[in-house]
Amino acid sequence: MSRFWNSRTRELSPYIPGEQPQNRAYIKLNTNENPYPPSPRVTEAIARAAGGCGERLRLYPDPACRELREAVAERWDVKPEQVFAGNGSDEILAFAFAAFFETGSVAAGVADGVASRHNAAALFPDITYSFYPVYARLWGVPYECPRLQDDFSIDHTGFLTPCGGVVFPNPNAPTGMAMPREHVLAIARYHAERNAVVIVDEAYVDFACCASGADAALPLSVIDSINDHSNLLVVRTFSKSASLAGLRAGFAVGSEELVEGLCRIRDSFNSYPVDRLALAGAAAAVRDGAYYEETTRKIIATRERTAAALVEKGYTALPSRANFLFVRHPALTGAEFFTALREAGILVRHFNMGSGDSRSASRIKDFVRVSIGTDADMDAFLAVCAQEVV
Repeated sequence: MSRFWNSRTRELSPYIPGEQPQNRAYIKLNTNENPYPPSPRVTEAIARAAGGCGERLRLYPDPACRELREAVAERWDVKPEQVFAGNGSDEILAFAFAAFFETGSVAAGVADGVASRHNAAALFPDITYSFYPVYARLWGVPYECPRLQDDFSIDHTGFLTPCGGVVFPNPNAPTGMAMPREHVLAIARYHAERNAVVIVDEAYVDFACCASGADAALPLSVIDSINDHSNLLVVRTFSKSASLAGLRAGFAVGSEELVEGLCRIRDSFNSYPVDRLALAGAAAAVRDGAYYEETTRKIIATRERTAAALVEKGYTALPSRANFLFVRHPALTGAEFFTALREAGILVRHFNMGSGDSRSASRIKDFVRVSIGTDADMDAFLAVCAQEVV
């Protein structure tokens, strides 16, 4: 605690990312990175963007991010003016909290104000992406956390209440479970009448189809619904399905007025947000859909096989539509399971906190999140899980 920090800095509890070890070779199943390399077109595009001997790196990137926005617009059949580009989805989410959710000082008088909201608190699930409460505290946004159901699914009716706005991942993290598309749109319709923004974080949506079963062909993304819901903002990342976690690029799609709101925050913070190489690489990834459809299918098949093997061994594995599994050991605590795997050279993620209170944390303390790696990675994981000591 430094005497130079202001009160906001002193009160923050920053987000803690997954471990990135430097001193030992582990099988890394802890940060939801893609086990396959990006498309060759991506590295080719990055080399072209740098220029011979990197001479183009002396120039600022395009502040309007036109190439990436146009690629996204063409891929998802929207207008470039409906696309916002940023340094990964985390930055875009931070901007969205600042642009669309009221701070505590303003929220107290909002009930009769601009948005006609009876409750200015933002809503997100009690067990969800742990960056949301960090953003809320950073910007001074009051928030409430509707409880997940006993099976860890999101009860969409808990979000059908007047509020200052809504944000949730679909599929959710760290559970991997997905909310039906019609429930997402019901939330958006409800809040459109109350001038509140609904932010859907689709970081994992490309993994949402099942390898088999009734839900296999059902779409989950709601990008195609933004023209029918002016309050709906869909946020995507290139870190997961596009194998570009090291590049730091993401985008959001929504109405032009929502995109303009994000731009106002961005341009009050950093008017050259995405670097030249990231813009080129991300645009190339968008345009090589066939490559990524193949790698995504591999990950989904590996996920389904791994989940079935765990259940057969007596483990609990929640029904995931993401590139990870939320797993509970039949006998060990979550901390014991995490430690045993780490000692065996396998890194997973153990969460002992929720977005809400200690009750939500206690519900997931015996689970670990296991990213889906290659088939060889998951075979090694399953071999350790099969040992009696684990």
